[in-house]
Amino acid sequence: MTTKKHKSSLLRRVTYWSLVCGLWGTIGLAGLLAWYAFDLPDTDALNQTRATSGTTLLAVDGQLIGSRGNTVGATIRINEMPRHLVQAVIATEDRRFYEHAGIDPYGLVRAMGANLWAGRVVQGGSTITQQAAKNIFLTPERNLRRKMQELMLAFWLEHKFTKNEILELYLNRVYLGSGAYGISAAAQKYFGKKVSRLSLPESAMLAGLLKAPSRYSPVNDPKLARRRQEQVLANMVEAGFLSPSGQTAALAQPLGFGSIGNSQDSQYFIDWVLDQLPDYIGRPDGDLIVVTSLDLRMQAAAGQAISAAIERDGQRLAVRQGALLALASDGGVRAMAGGHAYGKSQFNRATQAKRQPGSAFKPFVYLAALEQGLHPDSVMRDSPIVFGKWSPKNFNKQYRGEVTLRQGLAESINTVAVKLSETAGRNRVIETAHRMGIVSELTPTPSVALGVSEVSLLELTAAYTPFANGGYAVTPYGILEVRTPQGRVLYQRNHNAQRHVIGARAYGQMNDMLSNALNNGTGKAARLTRFQAAGKTGTSQGYRDAWFIGYSRELTAGVWFGNDDGAAMKAVTGGGLPARTWKSFMDQALAPESTPAVLSGKRVVQPVQDLVSRFWRALQGAD
Repeated sequence: MTTKKHKSSLLRRVTYWSLVCGLWGTIGLAGLLAWYAFDLPDTDALNQTRATSGTTLLAVDGQLIGSRGNTVGATIRINEMPRHLVQAVIATEDRRFYEHAGIDPYGLVRAMGANLWAGRVVQGGSTITQQAAKNIFLTPERNLRRKMQELMLAFWLEHKFTKNEILELYLNRVYLGSGAYGISAAAQKYFGKKVSRLSLPESAMLAGLLKAPSRYSPVNDPKLARRRQEQVLANMVEAGFLSPSGQTAALAQPLGFGSIGNSQDSQYFIDWVLDQLPDYIGRPDGDLIVVTSLDLRMQAAAGQAISAAIERDGQRLAVRQGALLALASDGGVRAMAGGHAYGKSQFNRATQAKRQPGSAFKPFVYLAALEQGLHPDSVMRDSPIVFGKWSPKNFNKQYRGEVTLRQGLAESINTVAVKLSETAGRNRVIETAHRMGIVSELTPTPSVALGVSEVSLLELTAAYTPFANGGYAVTPYGILEVRTPQGRVLYQRNHNAQRHVIGARAYGQMNDMLSNALNNGTGKAARLTRFQAAGKTGTSQGYRDAWFIGYSRELTAGVWFGNDDGAAMKAVTGGGLPARTWKSFMDQALAPESTPAVLSGKRVVQPVQDLVSRFWRALQGAD
């Protein structure tokens, strides 16, 4: 009896103290959790954009041009991602992702065993849910408090979202090296393509970056990145997502990396666009995606044309700088080479430099004269003319007597241009140039006809574009759309009707004369064999500037060579180095595969194409 009472009393005491300890343990655990939860980050951060100044720039067809600051990709839904990408991530990061509740005890035990066996940390026990919690809500420091908060947030995510939604959040927020945040930014950064177009080997390489983005980045160590990719493919085989033969086939596929980082060829354009950005959207906080008008194929051709010319002829001809600009028929900048060697000089000679255009200005003189009733076969006398102490001289120091306007423009006869300017009126010539697109101030002196007033390559090229597009003035632009990574559009260009600035008759006559100037005049070195084109040379006094501005139906391009300090070149004229460089660029730029598709899907306005077709052949006198 005594023994039974003793046992009963002992049981009551054990039960009592168990309840007491359990209660205080629960209170203690609740207090501990409350202490850890006291400064948990606001879960509203899930819908907030990081307040950084990262700007991603895309070409007209969606390819990555470059970025300033961090690159943040657009949000991609899980059903838009290739299945092999998701499988590569699951196989490598968290094979029990669809089975656990945010924390994987098996994974923790396995990682602890592997780390103890290796004597160092070789595996991590964090689940994808934990990593998502860490990436979205927490700072990078490592301590017990942050780990406990990570676990609490992981449970919250599992309660709040489905597994696919958690995986989607993770892949759209995770850092993947080289400034790329999110799988969309990484796909563009490393492979120059959309996520949906990623191949199996590309997906494996991106999945491999999750462990250590900087270490395994193909930018930093291509060989290590390749070994990591091989490990991911092996993981996929082990997880049952891939057959051994599929692994072998994937390893045999070469990886074609896209434009990693910022191409030097595009830096002048990037600077120009970013300088204008505040005028479009102000200065908002957060990351931005800017869709531009640039064509990467044309851009590469522009940079190559300028560099090749200077490297080949620069020293011999005393030419240290050059610039090239190409515009679509609506004014969109397709290519911009603002100089040779951006790393040495960021001064943009396509947009910032003001130089004398010389005879490249003469088309506006001839246009003004045609609009006053003259025509290409009208005759002017090439003979001396004096204005006080100034008298224009021809390049060859000779006079030819009576010549037609067509011949005068083709052979760039100075006396004829000055006489035409005086006949039409200097102020009318200036008004015509401004109407066409020249924005710089022009001085109404007799020499205005010879291009002594300084202009930029950008405005001069824009002013030639109406000759190509049916007679419509353009305003050069580089920005099509600005949006946030979440898809909110901050600015979108409207392709409004353009202003008609040349009548049909004068339009056809100018194309006739400028075609002749390219094919039979001073611009013969620029002749294209596969395309119809027209254009005009220009050389300033003392060989300080040499230009060629020309156009086809699709593209207007301008080339300038000179020296920043105004030093003379060695007899470089517009019909020499600039004309040859223009031809080299246009031969590549007008290749059929270089025609871009507009990213927004909206058709770029091509004003009055029937006029272009009718008058390109320059049927003289047509109305």
